[in-house]
Amino acid sequence: MDNWINSPDRNILNRRDMLSMTGMGLGSLALGSMFGNPASAAPANPLLPKAPHFAPKAKHVIHIFLNGGPSHVDTFDPKPKLDEYAGKEIPVKMRTERPTGVALPSPYKFKKYGQSGIEVSDIFPHVAENVDDMCFIRSMHANVPNHEPSLLLMNCGEARLPRPSLGSWLVYGLGTENQNLPSFISMCPGGYPIQESQNWQSGFLPGVFQGTYVDTKNTDLEKLIANVRNQRVDHDAQVRQLELLRQLNAQHQAQRGADPQLESRIQSFELAFRMQSEAAEAFDVSREPKHILDMYGEGTQARQILIARRLVERGVRFVQVWHGQGQPWDSHDDIEVNHRRLAKQCDQAIGALLKDLKQSGLLEDTLVICGGEFGRTPTVEMPKEGSNQGKINGRDHNHYGFTVWMAGGGVKGGHIHGATDDFGFAAVENKVHVHDLHATIMQLMGFDHEKLTYRYAGRDFRLTDVHGHVVSDIIA
Repeated sequence: MDNWINSPDRNILNRRDMLSMTGMGLGSLALGSMFGNPASAAPANPLLPKAPHFAPKAKHVIHIFLNGGPSHVDTFDPKPKLDEYAGKEIPVKMRTERPTGVALPSPYKFKKYGQSGIEVSDIFPHVAENVDDMCFIRSMHANVPNHEPSLLLMNCGEARLPRPSLGSWLVYGLGTENQNLPSFISMCPGGYPIQESQNWQSGFLPGVFQGTYVDTKNTDLEKLIANVRNQRVDHDAQVRQLELLRQLNAQHQAQRGADPQLESRIQSFELAFRMQSEAAEAFDVSREPKHILDMYGEGTQARQILIARRLVERGVRFVQVWHGQGQPWDSHDDIEVNHRRLAKQCDQAIGALLKDLKQSGLLEDTLVICGGEFGRTPTVEMPKEGSNQGKINGRDHNHYGFTVWMAGGGVKGGHIHGATDDFGFAAVENKVHVHDLHATIMQLMGFDHEKLTYRYAGRDFRLTDVHGHVVSDIIA
């Protein structure tokens, strides 16, 4: 062979040699002609509305994320035994992340509300007015008592490895009803939560399904949504530029075959252009009547929760509302002061959201979810350098038992599912893992969680991986 390469006749091939050396290539060409050339065809818009596996009970999701780990025994899971054991060691075998001591009774009072008589802490009086439309899952549990893995587990169904978020999965399966707004919006005032954009990542799904971050600390649209308007080029010129860009991208893509990253960039450019007209209107809460603004109240939480309602009524599929940057509900100290302050910031607006959705008819097909990544211990956290201020008046992380509530979207109203033990440390009755919660959300949105999959790295992945059971008892 080496002699042939060095021969002056190396460019001369007989018919047998040519067929032998190019047979596989000719076969590929023939096969390609049979299936057509998908690269030359215009790709379908992946965000167009799609039908789920079966008739859904919910079409939209508003996920209110109280990041940091709110205490269930101080909010939605009353434990009178803590008063009985105040200052004493509780008769429950506990293993926590940091040293904890004796029982810490809730500093708040609980009261029964509605026809269902469900008890809610006095720091959430406006939310409590809606208990007959709410389903409280008091038996939630997760894997570990650390923020980072628990946030990823709650948002992406996987605590360690990069995986698509819940919102990305739902948009992948359903598309979106409004092509002029992002299909998945994640609002967090002041900056990112812990784990930042991983919480709304698209993972191995195409990038077009990733959440769009909005800093709702800003009220000026130019700051609220970066680069939403082109300050140098007018509308008509932008239309011509976009058409030229579309043609150039199509040529580029045709030469390289299907490229999900390129397609995601094309979609993002086109969406950004369409958003210039509709985003300004959707995020402008001043267009609301005065009685609605008064109902939601003042402040950042009120504004972003009202924006969430405006987005779902405009067809946005998944809206996530984070309380704030970092982990605001992480009360290792001063739980009485901090939880009361945080609840006051959002209680009126959350209560108003539920009433507003109900009176407009949107609550029927909008699933509202509220909770954190885990709960907190029923015992006081002991001083530990680097973890608290040593005030001995706060609670440690607790993944063994906590509460998440849901409303609308096909869940039972005025319903309590599951229970923690007498002190609120661990789920003991009708336990619901985060994977089960995800499976149930998928069911409400019209999907069999085992069948909504995406082929990646040689296997079919799903949100719940190899876990999860639908909690049918909470579905109306």
